[in-house]
Amino acid sequence: MDSQIMNVLGDRVLELGPKPNADGPYKNFKLTRDSDGVAWLLFDREGTSANTLSADLIEELDKVLAELESHRPTGLVIRSAKKSGFIAGADVNAFRGATDVGAVETEIGRAHAVIDRLEALRVPSVAVIHGFCLGGGLEVALACQMRIAIEDARFGFPEVMLGLHPGLGGTVRFTQLVNPMQAMPLMLTGKTIDARKAKSLGLVDAVTQERHVRNAVKDAVSGRLKRARPGLLNNIFSLGPIRGFLAGRMRSEAAKAAPEAHYPAPYALIDLWEKHGGDKLKMLSAEKASFAKLMVTPTAQNLIRVFFLREQMKKLAGSGNKIEHVHVIGAGAMGGDIAAWCAGQNLRVTLADMKPEPIAGAIKRAADLYGKILRKRTAVRDALDRLMPDMQAEGVRNADLIIEAVPEKLELKQKVYAGLEPVMKPGAILATNTSSIPLQDLRTSLSRPERLLGLHFFNPVSRLQLVEVVSHDGTDAQLLKEALAFVGAIDRLPLTVKSSPGFLVNRALTPYMLEAMVMLDEKIDKTVIDAAAKKFGMPMGPIELADQVGLDICLDVGDMLRSKFGDMLPPTPAWLRDKVAKGELGRKTGKGFYTWKDGKADTGGMSVISEPSAEMIDRLILPMSNVCVACLREGIVDNADVVDGAVIFGTGYAPFRGGPLNYARTRGVENVVSTLDALTDKFGGRFTPDAGWENFK
Repeated sequence: MDSQIMNVLGDRVLELGPKPNADGPYKNFKLTRDSDGVAWLLFDREGTSANTLSADLIEELDKVLAELESHRPTGLVIRSAKKSGFIAGADVNAFRGATDVGAVETEIGRAHAVIDRLEALRVPSVAVIHGFCLGGGLEVALACQMRIAIEDARFGFPEVMLGLHPGLGGTVRFTQLVNPMQAMPLMLTGKTIDARKAKSLGLVDAVTQERHVRNAVKDAVSGRLKRARPGLLNNIFSLGPIRGFLAGRMRSEAAKAAPEAHYPAPYALIDLWEKHGGDKLKMLSAEKASFAKLMVTPTAQNLIRVFFLREQMKKLAGSGNKIEHVHVIGAGAMGGDIAAWCAGQNLRVTLADMKPEPIAGAIKRAADLYGKILRKRTAVRDALDRLMPDMQAEGVRNADLIIEAVPEKLELKQKVYAGLEPVMKPGAILATNTSSIPLQDLRTSLSRPERLLGLHFFNPVSRLQLVEVVSHDGTDAQLLKEALAFVGAIDRLPLTVKSSPGFLVNRALTPYMLEAMVMLDEKIDKTVIDAAAKKFGMPMGPIELADQVGLDICLDVGDMLRSKFGDMLPPTPAWLRDKVAKGELGRKTGKGFYTWKDGKADTGGMSVISEPSAEMIDRLILPMSNVCVACLREGIVDNADVVDGAVIFGTGYAPFRGGPLNYARTRGVENVVSTLDALTDKFGGRFTPDAGWENFK
């Protein structure tokens, strides 16, 4: 064990060249020279654990470059002094609230000039890269003549996730260095690649281990390093007609993922490359204008907002997770996937069920998941080792957290709790994954109800980041804190909610899905209904979503919420009960509204019969905003921003809209209320605007 720890630490002692003086002239950089006259420039942003690029840092880099120009070293090494990695990209704070295209372009122009100055240094320059090298960080590395990666390095351009494309010359330098047919898709998708892949693309010249850095640097500076050269193909791509043909193909690929009206950045990047890919100076200049134009779009500003919502929700989790062993009861679709996710996040997991078949199914799904998300075969094996079948429920005795995920029947859950309570460890948490039974009803059967709370995961667990952490009046505050830290430790985002039917997310989603059923009852075609939601920007339509969730679950949640909220919800059509009684439950049975093959709905390539109307979109979408306002008014949740985050991370609600409350704010509260009033007159009381709109800002 000790040798393992030593290895990990040994790998992380960075080779940073000569020891710098404590009182160097720079705030965010250390600059030294070694005995060979090579300058070592260390990025070390003041007061942070990761380097990010901001205007003041780039301004200081300009001063450093001036010093290097006047006292030219024999070579230049650029490195990060942070253990976390090279540079994690631009400081996103600077992007918030940008409205003036000219101001953004001026600002980005200043930064461009500094990166161009780095590239123009008449000195052999080499970036030595460990850990994350993303966005603006990768653009700095691309301005060096050579790049050496440590084995753990990861490279990528995540700007597209913020509604932008690279803006520090990356669009130009990357497509000139690496075959554009490989470079462009990386920028268009925001995917990251490892050091090996970066070497095979020609993005880095060498991959090495930390202990060989000194020698690799010497080889680079002396010209002995065999450098990656752009292939012959790159010359062909500088021909306009070829770029035109390829850009057309890229556009149709991009359109499959996201429409231009909602997500302009990928299309702007394709235009930029198509028009200027053969001319470096023109493309650098056009990149600045294109980047500035994207920065002020509602899409970019809302996606930047979502970025900060995620950070805010990560903070809610707090730190100091104490949970090492999780025991999951019920290996069905949800229980099995929760267990698999926890084991994939380095926790020991025991998975119990009455029958062996569901456990076997859960382990097979886990193996598929790990194959997709874990890069090393050994990591897959270790994760599967941590996921232990537990028919005898031995795990209960030692578990720090027990998650119950048995079917939604009160008596069944109470029976499970009666068997658990005498055996659990004194400090263990008992969590239920229920989405429809109020905790008040569950706690009555417990002798220590303060240990009970809700951990409500969303399907698919591996893709939706939200977990609702549900408390009742008697929940122990310390255990609630531990549950939040656990959610953070498994790389999920917690939302604290008070127990109330449907909590937040299901209560917001149910009217959306039931309204779609009412539309079917009105003989509107299912493809048109799904197209209406997609036109607004939802990742999938409500009919396909109902199939995905399971029509039986939709019916249960719908009935439970109607028993509480009555006519505030759309009525459940009788034919939906018949469908469920016949066993047509959607994806899990192969047939619901759609026929399902290999986990995909067969929409039969059918074109939508007619264009969805604005009224249809409002009927589906506005009730979600209405419910969110009601939950705020009732105190189920206490923060409007976090509500937006929760609905985005728990349902996939159109991220470029910034969430259901942000959408209402952008559209105008008066407009939303008057539209709901009009829908109430036409379709009935379920559209009545909530009283909370009066005080909503």
